[in-house]
Amino acid sequence: MADFRSSEIINKPVHEVFDYMVKMENVPELMPYVLKVEKQTKGEIGKGTRFLETRMIRGKKINADIEIIDFEKDRTYTTRSNANGLITEYKYDFHQIEEGTQVEMQANVQTSGLVARLTKRFIVNIVKQEDGGQLQYLKEMMEK
Repeated sequence: MADFRSSEIINKPVHEVFDYMVKMENVPELMPYVLKVEKQTKGEIGKGTRFLETRMIRGKKINADIEIIDFEKDRTYTTRSNANGLITEYKYDFHQIEEGTQVEMQANVQTSGLVARLTKRFIVNIVKQEDGGQLQYLKEMMEK
């Protein structure tokens, strides 16, 4: 079960929306706390592609390793990030519909240790606040 979800309809073809989102270098336009994302592996983007994300959290730059763990072109992909033991997975599904593309996102946050487990809801709320609007930003960016 997802810790949080979102969905948007974007008035663009599925391949355009998918291609824009899967290029992780575009993430800073969709997530305001992300400063940059750099591809760490060579070749086409797909399962196993790795990135290094730098984001600002409470005035500090924090790096996270990101890997695409599931990938089906123009249909779905899942990323897993690890930032100091906080593991976040985002699963994106893309559906061609009459109005364009419906994008659905599910987020799962994994914490470890007793204190982290006790504060998981608090951590999920922070992640949702920081990243939960990414599909709304995507819609705004693509429909300009």
